[in-house]
Amino acid sequence: MAKELDLLEELRVRADTVATFIGQYLSKREPSELYTAARHLLHAGGKRLRPGMAILSCEAVGGKPTSVIPAAAAIELIHNFTLIHDDIMDRDNLRRGYPAVHTLWGNAGAILAGDTLYAKAFDLTTRAPAPPAQIKECVRILAETSVEICEGQWEDIEFENRDHVSEDEYLRMVEKKTSVLYAASARIGGILGGAERVVVDALGEYGRLVGIGFQIYDDVIDLRTPEDVLGKNRGSDILKGKKTLIIIRAHEFGENIKIFGAKKASREEINQAIRQLEDCGSIDYAEEKAIEHVQTGKNMLKILPETKSKQLLIELADYMIKRRY
Repeated sequence: MAKELDLLEELRVRADTVATFIGQYLSKREPSELYTAARHLLHAGGKRLRPGMAILSCEAVGGKPTSVIPAAAAIELIHNFTLIHDDIMDRDNLRRGYPAVHTLWGNAGAILAGDTLYAKAFDLTTRAPAPPAQIKECVRILAETSVEICEGQWEDIEFENRDHVSEDEYLRMVEKKTSVLYAASARIGGILGGAERVVVDALGEYGRLVGIGFQIYDDVIDLRTPEDVLGKNRGSDILKGKKTLIIIRAHEFGENIKIFGAKKASREEINQAIRQLEDCGSIDYAEEKAIEHVQTGKNMLKILPETKSKQLLIELADYMIKRRY
Protein backbone atom coordinates (compact mmCIF):
# COMPACT_ATOMS: atom_id res chain seq x y z
CA MET A 1 0.00 0.00 0.00
CA ALA A 2 2.87 2.40 0.84
CA LYS A 3 4.41 1.82 -2.59
CA GLU A 4 1.08 2.49 -4.27
CA LEU A 5 0.64 5.74 -2.36
CA ASP A 6 4.18 6.84 -3.27
CA LEU A 7 3.51 6.02 -6.93
CA LEU A 8 0.23 7.94 -6.94
CA GLU A 9 1.96 10.94 -5.38
CA GLU A 10 4.69 10.81 -8.04
CA LEU A 11 2.01 10.58 -10.72
CA ARG A 12 0.03 13.41 -9.12
CA VAL A 13 3.01 15.76 -9.28
CA ARG A 14 3.47 15.04 -12.98
CA ALA A 15 -0.28 15.08 -13.63
CA ASP A 16 -0.56 18.51 -12.01
CA THR A 17 2.10 19.83 -14.37
CA VAL A 18 0.21 18.45 -17.36
CA ALA A 19 -3.15 19.70 -16.04
CA THR A 20 -1.75 23.21 -15.53
CA PHE A 21 -0.29 23.18 -19.03
CA ILE A 22 -3.62 22.07 -20.56
CA GLY A 23 -5.57 24.58 -18.48
CA GLN A 24 -3.45 27.45 -19.77
CA TYR A 25 -3.60 26.13 -23.32
CA LEU A 26 -7.40 25.79 -23.44
CA SER A 27 -8.28 28.93 -21.48
CA LYS A 28 -9.80 32.15 -22.86
CA ARG A 29 -11.00 30.63 -26.11
CA GLU A 30 -14.21 31.30 -28.01
CA PRO A 31 -16.90 30.07 -28.22
CA SER A 32 -16.47 29.75 -24.48
CA GLU A 33 -19.16 27.08 -24.03
CA LEU A 34 -17.39 24.77 -26.50
CA TYR A 35 -14.21 24.94 -24.44
CA THR A 36 -16.14 24.53 -21.19
CA ALA A 37 -17.51 21.28 -22.63
CA ALA A 38 -14.05 20.25 -23.85
CA ARG A 39 -12.53 20.86 -20.41
CA HIS A 40 -15.34 19.13 -18.51
CA LEU A 41 -13.79 15.67 -18.10
CA LEU A 42 -10.34 17.17 -17.60
CA HIS A 43 -11.74 18.82 -14.47
CA ALA A 44 -13.29 15.51 -13.39
CA GLY A 45 -9.90 14.27 -12.26
CA GLY A 46 -8.45 10.93 -13.21
CA LYS A 47 -4.93 9.71 -12.53
CA ARG A 48 -3.62 10.67 -15.98
CA LEU A 49 -1.74 7.39 -16.30
CA ARG A 50 -0.92 7.88 -19.98
CA PRO A 51 0.83 11.26 -19.74
CA GLY A 52 2.46 9.97 -16.56
CA MET A 53 3.84 7.03 -18.52
CA ALA A 54 5.15 9.39 -21.21
CA ILE A 55 6.95 11.58 -18.67
CA LEU A 56 8.41 8.64 -16.74
CA SER A 57 9.61 7.04 -19.99
CA CYS A 58 11.34 10.28 -20.94
CA GLU A 59 12.98 10.51 -17.52
CA ALA A 60 13.98 6.82 -17.58
CA VAL A 61 16.09 7.32 -20.72
CA GLY A 62 17.77 10.43 -19.32
CA GLY A 63 15.53 13.08 -20.86
CA LYS A 64 14.18 16.22 -19.22
CA PRO A 65 10.47 16.21 -18.28
CA THR A 66 10.01 19.66 -19.82
CA SER A 67 10.79 18.23 -23.26
CA VAL A 68 7.77 15.91 -23.15
CA ILE A 69 5.12 18.00 -21.32
CA PRO A 70 3.38 19.33 -24.48
CA ALA A 71 3.23 15.83 -26.00
CA ALA A 72 2.08 14.33 -22.68
CA ALA A 73 -0.70 16.93 -22.62
CA ALA A 74 -1.58 15.98 -26.21
CA ILE A 75 -1.89 12.34 -25.17
CA GLU A 76 -4.28 13.33 -22.38
CA LEU A 77 -6.39 15.33 -24.85
CA ILE A 78 -6.65 12.37 -27.20
CA HIS A 79 -7.63 10.13 -24.29
CA ASN A 80 -10.38 12.52 -23.25
CA PHE A 81 -11.57 12.84 -26.85
CA THR A 82 -12.07 9.06 -26.89
CA LEU A 83 -13.89 9.12 -23.54
CA ILE A 84 -16.35 11.77 -24.71
CA HIS A 85 -17.15 9.85 -27.89
CA ASP A 86 -17.24 6.48 -26.10
CA ASP A 87 -19.86 7.76 -23.67
CA ILE A 88 -22.06 8.83 -26.58
CA MET A 89 -21.73 5.47 -28.33
CA ASP A 90 -22.18 3.45 -25.13
CA ARG A 91 -24.99 5.72 -23.86
CA ASP A 92 -23.18 6.10 -20.54
CA ASN A 93 -24.37 9.05 -18.48
CA LEU A 94 -21.59 8.99 -15.89
CA ARG A 95 -17.82 9.26 -16.23
CA ARG A 96 -15.59 9.30 -13.14
CA GLY A 97 -18.73 9.99 -11.14
CA TYR A 98 -19.44 13.15 -13.17
CA PRO A 99 -22.18 13.69 -15.76
CA ALA A 100 -20.91 12.65 -19.19
CA VAL A 101 -20.36 15.54 -21.61
CA HIS A 102 -23.28 14.55 -23.85
CA THR A 103 -25.71 14.66 -20.91
CA LEU A 104 -24.91 18.35 -20.39
CA TRP A 105 -24.30 19.61 -23.93
CA GLY A 106 -26.12 17.03 -26.06
CA ASN A 107 -24.62 14.61 -28.57
CA ALA A 108 -23.76 17.34 -31.10
CA GLY A 109 -22.01 19.47 -28.49
CA ALA A 110 -20.11 16.48 -27.12
CA ILE A 111 -18.94 15.43 -30.58
CA LEU A 112 -17.64 18.94 -31.25
CA ALA A 113 -15.93 19.08 -27.85
CA GLY A 114 -14.22 15.75 -28.52
CA ASP A 115 -13.19 16.76 -32.03
CA THR A 116 -11.72 19.98 -30.65
CA LEU A 117 -9.55 18.06 -28.17
CA TYR A 118 -8.44 15.70 -30.95
CA ALA A 119 -7.34 18.55 -33.23
CA LYS A 120 -5.68 20.48 -30.42
CA ALA A 121 -3.63 17.40 -29.50
CA PHE A 122 -1.70 17.60 -32.76
CA ASP A 123 -1.12 21.33 -32.36
CA LEU A 124 0.28 20.67 -28.88
CA THR A 125 2.61 17.95 -30.15
CA THR A 126 4.21 20.36 -32.61
CA ARG A 127 5.06 22.64 -29.67
CA ALA A 128 7.40 20.13 -28.05
CA PRO A 129 10.90 21.64 -27.59
CA ALA A 130 12.50 18.99 -29.77
CA PRO A 131 14.19 18.59 -33.18
CA PRO A 132 11.77 18.58 -36.16
CA ALA A 133 12.49 14.90 -36.90
CA GLN A 134 11.39 13.89 -33.39
CA ILE A 135 8.25 16.02 -33.58
CA LYS A 136 7.39 14.52 -36.97
CA GLU A 137 7.76 11.01 -35.56
CA CYS A 138 5.56 11.83 -32.57
CA VAL A 139 2.84 13.31 -34.79
CA ARG A 140 2.96 10.20 -36.98
CA ILE A 141 2.63 7.93 -33.93
CA LEU A 142 -0.37 9.86 -32.59
CA ALA A 143 -2.09 9.86 -35.99
CA GLU A 144 -1.56 6.12 -36.44
CA THR A 145 -2.65 5.49 -32.86
CA SER A 146 -5.85 7.50 -33.31
CA VAL A 147 -6.79 5.45 -36.38
CA GLU A 148 -6.18 2.20 -34.48
CA ILE A 149 -8.32 3.41 -31.57
CA CYS A 150 -11.20 3.99 -34.01
CA GLU A 151 -10.66 0.55 -35.54
CA GLY A 152 -10.73 -1.03 -32.09
CA GLN A 153 -13.88 0.83 -31.08
CA TRP A 154 -15.57 -0.27 -34.31
CA GLU A 155 -14.67 -3.89 -33.60
CA ASP A 156 -15.90 -3.60 -30.00
CA ILE A 157 -19.29 -2.38 -31.21
CA GLU A 158 -19.37 -4.99 -33.98
CA PHE A 159 -18.69 -7.77 -31.46
CA GLU A 160 -21.96 -6.91 -29.67
CA ASN A 161 -23.87 -8.15 -32.72
CA ARG A 162 -21.94 -11.41 -33.04
CA ASP A 163 -22.79 -14.67 -31.31
CA HIS A 164 -19.17 -15.77 -31.01
CA VAL A 165 -15.95 -13.85 -30.47
CA SER A 166 -12.67 -15.67 -29.86
CA GLU A 167 -10.13 -14.75 -27.20
CA ASP A 168 -7.61 -13.83 -29.91
CA GLU A 169 -10.13 -11.50 -31.57
CA TYR A 170 -10.85 -9.87 -28.23
CA LEU A 171 -7.15 -9.33 -27.51
CA ARG A 172 -6.57 -7.76 -30.93
CA MET A 173 -9.53 -5.44 -30.35
CA VAL A 174 -8.26 -4.43 -26.91
CA GLU A 175 -4.81 -3.76 -28.29
CA LYS A 176 -6.25 -1.29 -30.78
CA LYS A 177 -8.91 0.28 -28.59
CA THR A 178 -6.87 0.71 -25.41
CA SER A 179 -3.26 -0.41 -25.38
CA VAL A 180 -2.02 1.48 -28.45
CA LEU A 181 -2.33 4.80 -26.58
CA TYR A 182 -0.21 3.43 -23.73
CA ALA A 183 2.30 2.18 -26.30
CA ALA A 184 2.32 5.61 -27.94
CA SER A 185 2.80 7.29 -24.54
CA ALA A 186 5.88 5.23 -23.72
CA ARG A 187 7.33 5.51 -27.25
CA ILE A 188 6.86 9.28 -27.40
CA GLY A 189 8.47 9.66 -23.98
CA GLY A 190 11.47 7.66 -25.19
CA ILE A 191 11.75 9.59 -28.46
CA LEU A 192 11.60 13.02 -26.83
CA GLY A 193 14.03 11.80 -24.18
CA GLY A 194 16.55 11.07 -26.94
CA ALA A 195 16.59 7.27 -26.61
CA GLU A 196 17.96 4.94 -29.27
CA ARG A 197 15.48 3.10 -31.49
CA VAL A 198 15.91 -0.24 -29.69
CA VAL A 199 15.03 1.43 -26.38
CA VAL A 200 12.04 3.26 -27.89
CA ASP A 201 10.78 -0.05 -29.29
CA ALA A 202 11.17 -1.74 -25.89
CA LEU A 203 9.24 1.07 -24.21
CA GLY A 204 6.52 0.78 -26.83
CA GLU A 205 6.20 -2.94 -26.20
CA TYR A 206 6.05 -2.27 -22.45
CA GLY A 207 3.19 0.16 -23.00
CA ARG A 208 1.37 -2.20 -25.36
CA LEU A 209 1.45 -5.18 -23.01
CA VAL A 210 0.67 -3.19 -19.88
CA GLY A 211 -2.18 -1.49 -21.76
CA ILE A 212 -3.72 -4.85 -22.65
CA GLY A 213 -3.43 -5.92 -19.02
CA PHE A 214 -5.03 -2.63 -17.98
CA GLN A 215 -8.11 -3.20 -20.16
CA ILE A 216 -8.57 -6.84 -19.17
CA TYR A 217 -8.37 -5.82 -15.52
CA ASP A 218 -10.77 -2.95 -16.20
CA ASP A 219 -13.36 -5.57 -17.11
CA VAL A 220 -12.64 -7.32 -13.79
CA ILE A 221 -13.08 -4.05 -11.90
CA ASP A 222 -16.44 -3.48 -13.60
CA LEU A 223 -17.73 -6.58 -11.81
CA ARG A 224 -15.87 -6.51 -8.50
CA THR A 225 -15.61 -2.88 -7.41
CA PRO A 226 -18.53 -1.30 -5.48
CA GLU A 227 -20.45 1.36 -7.41
CA ASP A 228 -19.58 4.16 -4.98
CA VAL A 229 -15.90 3.51 -5.70
CA LEU A 230 -16.34 2.65 -9.38
CA GLY A 231 -18.19 5.85 -10.26
CA LYS A 232 -20.62 4.04 -12.58
CA ASN A 233 -23.15 1.21 -12.52
CA ARG A 234 -21.60 -2.15 -11.60
CA GLY A 235 -22.00 -4.83 -14.25
CA SER A 236 -22.90 -2.32 -16.96
CA ASP A 237 -20.89 -4.23 -19.57
CA ILE A 238 -23.09 -7.31 -19.03
CA LEU A 239 -26.27 -5.37 -19.79
CA LYS A 240 -24.68 -3.79 -22.87
CA GLY A 241 -23.74 -7.18 -24.25
CA LYS A 242 -20.01 -6.40 -24.28
CA LYS A 243 -17.88 -9.36 -25.34
CA THR A 244 -15.26 -9.05 -22.61
CA LEU A 245 -12.71 -11.77 -21.95
CA ILE A 246 -14.78 -12.68 -18.89
CA ILE A 247 -17.90 -13.28 -20.99
CA ILE A 248 -15.97 -15.06 -23.75
CA ARG A 249 -14.46 -17.46 -21.22
CA ALA A 250 -17.83 -18.03 -19.52
CA HIS A 251 -19.38 -18.95 -22.86
CA GLU A 252 -16.53 -21.40 -23.45
CA PHE A 253 -17.45 -22.97 -20.10
CA GLY A 254 -21.03 -23.33 -21.37
CA GLU A 255 -22.45 -20.68 -19.05
CA ASN A 256 -25.64 -18.88 -20.07
CA ILE A 257 -25.78 -15.38 -18.59
CA LYS A 258 -29.51 -14.66 -18.79
CA ILE A 259 -29.30 -10.86 -18.59
CA PHE A 260 -26.38 -10.57 -21.04
CA GLY A 261 -27.34 -7.81 -23.50
CA ALA A 262 -30.69 -7.29 -21.77
CA LYS A 263 -30.18 -3.48 -21.45
CA LYS A 264 -32.14 -3.48 -18.18
CA ALA A 265 -32.17 -5.77 -15.15
CA SER A 266 -32.80 -5.61 -11.42
CA ARG A 267 -29.93 -5.19 -8.98
CA GLU A 268 -30.42 -8.77 -7.79
CA GLU A 269 -30.32 -10.11 -11.36
CA ILE A 270 -27.04 -8.26 -11.97
CA ASN A 271 -25.57 -9.57 -8.72
CA GLN A 272 -26.65 -13.09 -9.65
CA ALA A 273 -24.94 -12.81 -13.04
CA ILE A 274 -21.74 -11.61 -11.37
CA ARG A 275 -21.87 -14.53 -8.90
CA GLN A 276 -22.30 -16.89 -11.85
CA LEU A 277 -19.19 -15.46 -13.54
CA GLU A 278 -17.25 -15.74 -10.27
CA ASP A 279 -18.35 -19.34 -9.71
CA CYS A 280 -17.40 -20.53 -13.19
CA GLY A 281 -13.93 -19.03 -12.84
CA SER A 282 -14.05 -16.65 -15.80
CA ILE A 283 -13.32 -13.53 -13.70
CA ASP A 284 -10.29 -15.21 -12.12
CA TYR A 285 -9.16 -16.32 -15.59
CA ALA A 286 -9.30 -12.73 -16.88
CA GLU A 287 -7.40 -11.47 -13.84
CA GLU A 288 -4.66 -14.05 -14.45
CA LYS A 289 -4.41 -12.97 -18.11
CA ALA A 290 -4.09 -9.34 -17.05
CA ILE A 291 -1.28 -10.22 -14.62
CA GLU A 292 0.45 -12.26 -17.33
CA HIS A 293 0.47 -9.35 -19.80
CA VAL A 294 1.68 -6.87 -17.20
CA GLN A 295 4.52 -9.15 -16.08
CA THR A 296 5.69 -9.64 -19.67
CA GLY A 297 5.49 -5.88 -20.18
CA LYS A 298 7.69 -5.20 -17.15
CA ASN A 299 10.33 -7.51 -18.60
CA MET A 300 10.70 -5.09 -21.52
CA LEU A 301 12.17 -2.54 -19.13
CA LYS A 302 15.30 -4.61 -18.48
CA ILE A 303 16.99 -2.62 -21.24
CA LEU A 304 16.82 0.54 -19.11
CA PRO A 305 19.42 1.58 -16.51
CA GLU A 306 18.39 1.34 -12.87
CA THR A 307 16.80 4.68 -11.97
CA LYS A 308 13.94 5.95 -9.85
CA SER A 309 11.91 6.59 -13.02
CA LYS A 310 12.41 3.01 -14.20
CA GLN A 311 11.24 1.74 -10.82
CA LEU A 312 8.17 3.97 -11.08
CA LEU A 313 7.40 2.51 -14.51
CA ILE A 314 7.53 -0.96 -12.94
CA GLU A 315 5.26 0.17 -10.10
CA LEU A 316 2.91 1.80 -12.61
CA ALA A 317 2.57 -1.53 -14.40
CA ASP A 318 1.80 -3.28 -11.10
CA TYR A 319 -0.76 -0.62 -10.24
CA MET A 320 -2.70 -1.46 -13.40
CA ILE A 321 -3.68 -4.80 -11.87
CA LYS A 322 -4.08 -3.69 -8.25
CA ARG A 323 -6.33 -0.63 -8.59
CA ARG A 324 -10.00 -0.67 -7.64
CA TYR A 325 -11.20 1.81 -10.28
